[in-house]
Amino acid sequence: MTDDTPSHEPALGAATPGPAVVSTRADLRDALSAWTLSGPEPTDRRAVVMTMGALHDGHLELVRRAREEAGPTGQVVVTIFVNPLQFGAGEDLEKYPRDLDGDVALLAGVGADLVFAPTPDVVYPDGDPVVRVSAGRIGEVLEGAFRPGHLDGVLTVVLKLLQLTRPDVALFGQKDAQQLLAVRRMARDLDLPVEVVGVPTRREDDGLAMSSRNAYLSASERTSALALSQALAGGSREAAAGRGVGAVLATASGILNAAPDVVVDYLALVDPATVEEVPAEHTGDALLLVAARVGSTRLIDNQAVDVAPPQEGDAAGQEAHRD
Repeated sequence: MTDDTPSHEPALGAATPGPAVVSTRADLRDALSAWTLSGPEPTDRRAVVMTMGALHDGHLELVRRAREEAGPTGQVVVTIFVNPLQFGAGEDLEKYPRDLDGDVALLAGVGADLVFAPTPDVVYPDGDPVVRVSAGRIGEVLEGAFRPGHLDGVLTVVLKLLQLTRPDVALFGQKDAQQLLAVRRMARDLDLPVEVVGVPTRREDDGLAMSSRNAYLSASERTSALALSQALAGGSREAAAGRGVGAVLATASGILNAAPDVVVDYLALVDPATVEEVPAEHTGDALLLVAARVGSTRLIDNQAVDVAPPQEGDAAGQEAHRD
């Protein structure tokens, strides 16, 4: 039996066509209009994946999912732009890894149709924008507290890229949980006509969350970095066992503090809808978040947890953890 459905996966032995690459607003408009005028099926959609390049399999998983969301003859747009607005003083804007040719080659096999790779003067033609998007309370805690203005910069560029690419659906990785929540709130609060989809974190075989910044780690730092995912797993086990919020944080903190070269920025158990820290007596869904510097490299990770009610006989233990 044969399947005549158009596919973006290359046939065995066939050359894989690469996506078109544009870098100006005019060329982007032309590429988007050409697809619209080609008469897509009613069920086809345009899906966008926004990246800063230096792509790894976590990004490629977003593109694969975008292909599914767009439909077989829909349009998948990937943006590659290192956004200066989301980097603070002393952060790694200048040394952030860039490899456009390598990124485009990777995208050729996962269903991307179009790459928009603008320079800062294309995205911000008048220089730093006077009017920006505020993340509000979401941008003041956790990442916002350690990187003031970061989420405002993220939301500003996300809104601009949504306006430029006009997608039906935009996909973001769940590793950047606070960013995903902020984008979802922006879409809802500002009535943006886009569906925001979160895609689970892609991990290395040993559990380390994939990140472009992993390339900065030395061999020993790479080993130390495993403490982040191990801490999340340890906290999750405490939550599932009904040992309470205090035990979740204590166990995760102990794993992080025992790892060499790891300096914690924050470890928090939060409400997944607000990123506000949950109270000590909380049970049910929560999100365990961590940010830490491993050597000179800053990494983030998170894991959804379900804090079970305390088991009979564990109440005293929970009180001890709270103290």
